[in-house]
Amino acid sequence: MSQPPAAASRDEPVIRERGDACPGALRLHAADDGFLARVRIPGGLLDAPQAAALALAADRFGDGHLELTSRGNVQLRGLPDGCGAALAELLDGAGLLPAPSHERVRNIVATPLADPGPVRALDALLCADPKAAALSGRFLFAVDDGRGDVAALDPDVTLLGPDAGGRTLLRLGAARDAVEVAERDAPRAALIAAHRFLDAVAEAGTHAWRVAELPAEHALAAAELAVLLADSGIPARYVADAPRPYAPPPAPGAHGEALCVLVPLGRLTTAQWRTLPGALRITPWRSIVVASAPPVDPGLVTDPDDPWRSVSACTGKPGCAKSLADVRADARDVVRRTRGALPVHWSGCERRCGHPRGTAWVDVVAAPGGGYRVGAPGRPARHGVPAPELPAVLADARTDPDVVKK
Repeated sequence: MSQPPAAASRDEPVIRERGDACPGALRLHAADDGFLARVRIPGGLLDAPQAAALALAADRFGDGHLELTSRGNVQLRGLPDGCGAALAELLDGAGLLPAPSHERVRNIVATPLADPGPVRALDALLCADPKAAALSGRFLFAVDDGRGDVAALDPDVTLLGPDAGGRTLLRLGAARDAVEVAERDAPRAALIAAHRFLDAVAEAGTHAWRVAELPAEHALAAAELAVLLADSGIPARYVADAPRPYAPPPAPGAHGEALCVLVPLGRLTTAQWRTLPGALRITPWRSIVVASAPPVDPGLVTDPDDPWRSVSACTGKPGCAKSLADVRADARDVVRRTRGALPVHWSGCERRCGHPRGTAWVDVVAAPGGGYRVGAPGRPARHGVPAPELPAVLADARTDPDVVKK
């Protein structure tokens, strides 16, 4: 499984010369397989009518599939040119576009087995706040119930808790310090932290998208935020060395009365989607939590020891023009022929889009001259490995003690 992140280091400041080009539900992205829409699902929370509307949109406008992203959002692919208005009307009717001006900034990941109340409160504040519309489509909030699962996903603003005393920690980026506030004040405190980030961006003039991109002289300070919160009527306490809990993602299978269903490579058909009844919670680990335990399509995973837990991939061909291989097809072939779990990320090019956090992953990267480069921790890279030989090469990598199983 991916490891908890180390504290991020700030090297040279990132200077952005343009706004971010993240796709949304209203700003479609042109891909090789048609246009792509990314529908933000704050906290991964979908009621049954919203889930049905997404499946209808995928069938009516797209390629009949839904893709889950590493932020718990849903993508529709294969969209035709000119469908934007009709797609927006369908999504708006289902309550998936509550604030069109803010639809790309509703980036909230949340512990999937926790109370959804804080997520809903933060999302409502974001959508009602004019200044928040200036956040980039990559700025990320995390609402973690204290176990440390989504806090490990490199968020810009993290709410961690509440603890037994009803107090929540607010952390900025990867900082070691934090601010402690009452649980009821946490969503508003997170919004004020985002305001402070936007002010720092304006002061720095670098057009940063993320907290970690701010130059050192404009870095956000938790002690300063504590004062700002107090001035805004939110009692806050500075915590110099805040706890950093870590918990793995929920494994496929039963969790009390809920069921966690893993979607191999994050892509499923609308028919598979419709087998999951009622309200859904999309997780940042390309799985879906349902409140009951229905019969599940055999193409989905509910076994906690299934090898698909350890495999991720970028889009690859035919969806991405930069990809040199159909990495998803090759990944499926290798999983069918390989026993045991090995953390592997497949990339169609050197950009390695979607690479998981942590260092224990084996990289399988499509090479310009054909075949793959395989890089395992502690091992020299293997170059030009043909796809049929990958099971043996990955089996050899599995013997390395530095390669941690999921």
